[in-house]
Amino acid sequence: MIIEWLKVKVPIELRERYIEQDAAIWTAALANCAGFLGKQVWTNPQDPTEIVMVLQWASRNQWKDLSPDWLESLDRAFVTAMGQAFPLVETGEYHLVSDTVPHQPCP
Repeated sequence: MIIEWLKVKVPIELRERYIEQDAAIWTAALANCAGFLGKQVWTNPQDPTEIVMVLQWASRNQWKDLSPDWLESLDRAFVTAMGQAFPLVETGEYHLVSDTVPHQPCP
């Protein structure tokens, strides 16, 4: 599994709309892609303008094989829906090396 990690800064008054439009445009489209396993959206309680998106992919090839033209069309749709662009301030890629699943409740 591969994690795609994205951080964006969004004015607090646009945060909920950003999250809604991201789900409606980006997440809905990615949900139909081979290898897309899921997405989480996180907010920072110390910085309410910060949004982190964590996307899980089955493989790096499936993630990176997405058409740049298709991704650009999604970005254009998102910018149009929001009325402005929100550049990514940080990105990352993480590879799973260990996965621990609890087998019983903690005492």
